[in-house]
Amino acid sequence: MPSPIMAIAAHPGDALFTMGATVAQHVAKGGRGVFLSLSLGERGHKTIPPREYGAMQRAATEKAAKMLGAETAFLTYPDGEIPMSDDASLAVADRIREFKPAILVTHWNGSWHKDHQNCHGVVRDAVFFAGLDAVSRALPAHSVSRLYYAENWEDMANFQPDTYLDISKVCDRWLEACAEFPMWRGETGFRYNDYYRSLAVMRGCLSGFPHAVALMSSADQRERRVQSL
Repeated sequence: MPSPIMAIAAHPGDALFTMGATVAQHVAKGGRGVFLSLSLGERGHKTIPPREYGAMQRAATEKAAKMLGAETAFLTYPDGEIPMSDDASLAVADRIREFKPAILVTHWNGSWHKDHQNCHGVVRDAVFFAGLDAVSRALPAHSVSRLYYAENWEDMANFQPDTYLDISKVCDRWLEACAEFPMWRGETGFRYNDYYRSLAVMRGCLSGFPHAVALMSSADQRERRVQSL
């Protein structure tokens, strides 16, 4: 059975739009999937008040994750104010120890979005803290085996994909799940639906699959020592 996978994002839409297909593919193969959002992205709508929009975002995340056979977890940082701090990293480390993912997907740091940059740093340190026995928390240490960065239109500076994942069998289900979000339908201005639907086709063309997502692996995972191929 595949090991658990965890997607950690600054906002619910980031989790489902850029990491959802990866989680869905893993779940379809018998693994456990978890989406962790550091905020609700409650300030992301021009006309809906933050408290109301945050509730909508949370409900959409829970419904979309259920459609993909995955679970959800949330931290409570205000949208736009996710801190880059040890406290935040320890809070994420606690969730890593709780769900015990072998594979983790998060933001790349080449972003113009402050929350995305901070999420990247928070997760990087959380992986470090989660794996240290010397860091005493409520749960025992857990080490993440593989760390990947998702392709996000807001995080593209120096993003260099090295892993292409075939999502063809789960693509329709993933797109249906994403449609639970108002922003996916273009209500906040950007055409998320068109962008990520087209991106899955484009990455499929480059990788030889009908539909694919591109991931960037953590630098420390790219070096391999083998005696033969």
